[in-house]
Amino acid sequence: MLRLPFVLLANLLLGLRLLLGLPFRLVAARRRPAWVRFRLAGSLPYRPSPGPRLRLKGMKVEPATVTSLEAFGRALRVLAADPRVEGILLEVEGLALTDARREALLALLADFQAAGKRVVSWAVMVDTNEYPVLGAADEVLLAPMGRVELVGYAAEAAVLGEAFGRVGIHAHFARRGDYKTAPEFFTDGKVSDIQRQTLETFLDERFGVLVEALRRSRGKTPEEAKALIDAGPYSAKRALEAGLVDGLVHQADLGAHLGLEGRKQDGGDEAPVPTFGAYLATHAFPPVRWLPLRRRPRLAVVDVTGIIVPGSGGAGRFAAADTVVKALRKAGRDPRAKAVVLAVNSPGGSGLASEQLLEAVKRVAKQKPVIAYVDQVCASGGYMAAIGAREIWSAPHAVVGSIGVFIGKFEYGGLLEKLGVQRTTLTRGENAAFGSNSRGFTPHERAALEREVEESYQSFLELVAQARGRAKEEIHERAEGRVYSGLRARDAGLVDRIGGFEEVCRHAMEEARQPSDDFEIVRYGDRARSKLSLLKLLSGAAHPTLYAFCMASWSLQGSFGTSRRMD
Repeated sequence: MLRLPFVLLANLLLGLRLLLGLPFRLVAARRRPAWVRFRLAGSLPYRPSPGPRLRLKGMKVEPATVTSLEAFGRALRVLAADPRVEGILLEVEGLALTDARREALLALLADFQAAGKRVVSWAVMVDTNEYPVLGAADEVLLAPMGRVELVGYAAEAAVLGEAFGRVGIHAHFARRGDYKTAPEFFTDGKVSDIQRQTLETFLDERFGVLVEALRRSRGKTPEEAKALIDAGPYSAKRALEAGLVDGLVHQADLGAHLGLEGRKQDGGDEAPVPTFGAYLATHAFPPVRWLPLRRRPRLAVVDVTGIIVPGSGGAGRFAAADTVVKALRKAGRDPRAKAVVLAVNSPGGSGLASEQLLEAVKRVAKQKPVIAYVDQVCASGGYMAAIGAREIWSAPHAVVGSIGVFIGKFEYGGLLEKLGVQRTTLTRGENAAFGSNSRGFTPHERAALEREVEESYQSFLELVAQARGRAKEEIHERAEGRVYSGLRARDAGLVDRIGGFEEVCRHAMEEARQPSDDFEIVRYGDRARSKLSLLKLLSGAAHPTLYAFCMASWSLQGSFGTSRRMD
């Protein structure tokens, strides 16, 4: 009842604001810019963070800086429809995107170029991950002192078995699956052939994507593209000679390079290329985000981000089961939330906690459509949670799978002896000291351990087989800890579709039979800073615990880095 008067008042204020600024915009309209500048930096979220709704579109954006892919797409559509606009200038600086977000960004630029507009990019320095964005432009510029750190991808794997042994720590694990290499980080003295093969597969795939990006953007053959990568890194002069950039231009000279009228600033330098906010100020009636009279349908997004652990609290590095379950229940109870996207970015974690998430996802899926989406990693326990959804979507090169389990503990007895600490363990019951970190497992305890891990693995296979509509034997052939890219996971039947975040959101609303062109996204869950720590997690692992976990963490910061750690 109170919404209608509020909406009418809010829209009235927006209209008054629009009318009051009309005379100034009419004067400025004579100087509508032909080029608009955007700055691409950071991780670029898909959607902007919630903020004040009473604003003109784009007017609250920090000058030139893109705040989200969704906002950037809106801006490009406005510019593409204006015949006076020739193109955009992209300043690339410290852009750190996942593969999925980079592909979404490139798709936006491709649509803009397809509308007959030009894209000019400029940077001081870019690395292997940033260059595909820089190179997608019609004209690629670099600062004369700049660099192109195009070197390809490298993977590094480490193991701690020998180091642990030297200080008197021994890891005791049982696992199911030759490809379940997570325990090797603690037990082995060298990287296994299976771990090496897994990394090689991902390296080949990522390198192939990079070569194809160079082939498309710079008109090279695959062999020429590989030769360019092998010859990196590049100074500005060498990048120009190699054809990686089209020109060397100082930032202050970009306006002149684009043919804009020279307007001096107070310091005597050329004024920068106008931002999107400045462009909107030249529209008599710029686009306004009017508040709708009726509430828009809502799409709930529930994040499963980080290592899955029991309990509550935690965000970012850890997905606490109780916290995620509460978020799922809240999304399920919300009558305005017509569908749910389960955004999984987790290598797994506690088997018990992962099954809690699976059960919660299944319950919500009985009430409304739930679609799981993988942007980066959905492995082990993370995949277990995802199979409760109606469908699983993945980015092309996300890490998916690792269906397997391991159980174990750390023995500190040798370290304690070195420190002069003496312990005596007294028991009543064959397995009473099963979790003791003073010694390893007895044969009787080891038998119980093997029985537990086998039962857990078979249960995992049954859950996946039921969810994916396949025989248990088929899933076993794809399991044993095997890790897939999103594309290969789709071919293996572990993923339903390949797509981007926005596409998944629209599909979820279509599944709920709701309009897929105008809806609001609301994230559910505790975003508080995690109070858990890696040390606390490791100390908890001193006791035998079931893990559905993939201990591979990939980072693409100019090279293909693998940090063998629990995150």
